Amino acid sequence: MASVSGPAQAAPVSASSLQRGIVKMVLSGCAIIVRGQPRGGPPPERQINLSNIRAGALARRAAQGQPDTKDIPDEPWAFQAREFLRKKLIGKEVCFTVEIKTALGREYGMVYLGKDTTGENIAESLVNEGLATVRREGVRGNNPDQARLCELEDQAKASKKGMWSEGGGALTIRDLKYTIENPRNFVDSSHQKPVNAIIEHVRDGSVVRALLLPDYYLVTVMLSGVKCPSFKREADGTETPEPFAAEAKFFTESRLLQRDVQIILESCHNQIILGTILHPNGNITELLLKEGFARCVDWSMAVYTQGAEKLRAAERSAKERKVRIWKDYVAPTANLDQKDRQFVAKVMQVVNADALVVKLNSGEYKTIHLSSIRPPRNEGEEKNKDKDKRFRPLYDIAYMFEAREFLRKKLIGKKVNVTVDYIRAATAQGEGTPAFSERTCATVTIGGINIAEALVSKGLATVIRYRQDDDQRSSHYDELLAAEARAIKNGKGLHSKKEVPIHRVADISGETQKAKQFLPFLQRAGRSEAVVEYVFSGSRLKLYMPKETCLITFLLAGIECPRSSRNTPGGVQVAEPFSDEAMLFTKELVLQREVEVEVESMDKAGNFIGWLHIEGVNLSVALVENALSKVHFTAERSAYYKALVSAEEACRQKKEKIWANYEEKPVEEVVHLSEEKERVANYRPVYVTEITDTLHFYAQDVETGAQLESLMETMRAEIAAHPPVEGSYSARRGDYCLAKFADGEWYRARVEKVESPAKVHVFYIDYGNREVVSSTRLAAMPPAFSTRTLPAQATEYTFAFIQVPQDDDARADVVDCVVRDIQNSQCLLNVEYSGATCPYVTIQFGDTKDDVGLGLVKEGLVMVDVRKEKHLQKMALSHNPTN
Repeated sequence: MASVSGPAQAAPVSASSLQRGIVKMVLSGCAIIVRGQPRGGPPPERQINLSNIRAGALARRAAQGQPDTKDIPDEPWAFQAREFLRKKLIGKEVCFTVEIKTALGREYGMVYLGKDTTGENIAESLVNEGLATVRREGVRGNNPDQARLCELEDQAKASKKGMWSEGGGALTIRDLKYTIENPRNFVDSSHQKPVNAIIEHVRDGSVVRALLLPDYYLVTVMLSGVKCPSFKREADGTETPEPFAAEAKFFTESRLLQRDVQIILESCHNQIILGTILHPNGNITELLLKEGFARCVDWSMAVYTQGAEKLRAAERSAKERKVRIWKDYVAPTANLDQKDRQFVAKVMQVVNADALVVKLNSGEYKTIHLSSIRPPRNEGEEKNKDKDKRFRPLYDIAYMFEAREFLRKKLIGKKVNVTVDYIRAATAQGEGTPAFSERTCATVTIGGINIAEALVSKGLATVIRYRQDDDQRSSHYDELLAAEARAIKNGKGLHSKKEVPIHRVADISGETQKAKQFLPFLQRAGRSEAVVEYVFSGSRLKLYMPKETCLITFLLAGIECPRSSRNTPGGVQVAEPFSDEAMLFTKELVLQREVEVEVESMDKAGNFIGWLHIEGVNLSVALVENALSKVHFTAERSAYYKALVSAEEACRQKKEKIWANYEEKPVEEVVHLSEEKERVANYRPVYVTEITDTLHFYAQDVETGAQLESLMETMRAEIAAHPPVEGSYSARRGDYCLAKFADGEWYRARVEKVESPAKVHVFYIDYGNREVVSSTRLAAMPPAFSTRTLPAQATEYTFAFIQVPQDDDARADVVDCVVRDIQNSQCLLNVEYSGATCPYVTIQFGDTKDDVGLGLVKEGLVMVDVRKEKHLQKMALSHNPTN
């Protein structure tokens, strides 16, 4: 921009009336820009050049794209003249008269500091300080202003002021962009200490050009942590402002342009210098946010040294007042009542590493997701290398188990403070993305600790990155980012370079063979520690045994709990009354809690049966006490029988819940019936085919033996005529099929488990034995030989009135004896009473009619199990050799 007075040939115009304005900018030692008062937007501006004087021209950079142009340095004393005016005029009110206006519209005149011409004459002050020369050519004697300027110039020369001194007066101002190769090192060298500076230009509300002192480096600085609306440059070179871009720019200009400030250089990101500008009147970053001219920016928020929470608070204030860029803002929780935004709740379950089920004071259950965090997840293509293995996220995803355990130990059963941050709308299923239902996302705290922040700081979760315009995020988002940065720096959890922890957890739920092997160990262990992973019903649970690193299905002993609804081959079985209440009671008491269990036995499906204790409470007794279960006759031999009966009697008297319709039967009627009932002895011939290690045995009815033989002959003839294609059969658990036994013959079988094509566990349904075979020895069962034609012939039984030895060796001796006595022989069998898994029977040798169980007792191999039922006591006593 020219820095001289109007050319002599310009036609003078009559002096206009005195005008006023605020000095926005000093262009040079003889040119300023004044503005009016803002009214509904940025005010009008005009450039005023000082008449009759000339000051040195400031440096100009060569125009881009014009190779013929060159950089022009500062003329001597040009910068000092500019600085003299800047310090004197910026932001001050001045008055001025326009003496000359050129054909191109450039205006020249006199400028006075203040509201009228009695103020300091700016041109005279410059000349007096030796910072400008007087234009003497064409001096008219009748111009007192010009004569006064000439007089002041002569005095300055005599006093050797400014340019009239012996010094050079030249300064070197360097653009950091072109003089420093590594701006990051330059920023780091300031050690985040305030650097004195002058704001030379405001590009938009959050980007400025600054002159750093005392080294005179020109740098472009972007405000850390915020972004203002900007001016979009179009293809034709014009700029289109975003809404409120001009207002934001004026807001910054009016407060900072050519002001003395301090800048904290905080970081350098992709050659962009980030910093914070401090002015004696305040921090422009926070002011822009508070007035709604800017929004917080996550990527640069982390380097802001003055406290990110201040920026969030300022932005929040603007949002609440809906000012400027937030005029249409709707808070994520605007539709929620205060009681739904903040509440206290009890944690009932940790669903995942970022989701909890809580119980409200109203008794309602609610799923809460922790805001802005993502639980551990599998990265890469191969999420599950072993296709034969069932994928279990809790154990197979690295650090998922540690994250769940951290939350479980810290929160289960505890009351927490919940602050809802936003509600994420439901999303439909897309390509590669699953569907999600509506999620309530909140900040959960306990004892002043933000649970999400604690999880992230341990490296057990990561922070979600959002689009800049996505306002649905945690109210403590910056603390989460800071926690993640600490975890990365310290190599915690997911950010560790060590090998990830592996959890080899065996799931033996429904695995009968594994359960049988594990049963003696649990029985000997007495009370074992466990964590309740899942509650299927009031009395059926899934437990994780930490010491044994296995999962088991556990059934509560001694009680009969109402059954929940379930799918059966015949359709859906309707839930029994109070089954849901029983399940809820068990969930609230033990779900994901640390408990102790006593295993007594197991059922034929591989489920363990026993007693569960939590903090001194026996769950079976608790369910009976709350009228949600009845006492089962199998409890009679337990140490808890009295407590169970006492609790049941109390509930019966009160007629609560399952006892609501109970009517006590007359005593005499009960006595009469018990006297009438006698043991029924109805022995039938059976053929014993298999003895198990637990002293159970399988037998075929002799009556249907001919049918089985006929079916087998027909079946084998058909197979001989039409041999199955080897390997064509694909085994699935529960399927009925044909299996080739070791003797080379085909038999009917049921698939119990498929480990791999080479290891298929089958049960021979007509003989009761088991085998692990290759799928090449299996074939589909023709319908003519299915169980509809002839039911499975092997029935499972166990001995009545005797106690099976718990010791492995002693039990093995008994099994060996029984195998020698009755396996593959015809005997006589009588059902005495039912059991949980199979009927309890007495069995006699086919020839002598001697009782097999009684013989075991007499040989001292087993002890008598005395029954409480009167009609069975006589038979039990007959087994006791002491009577």
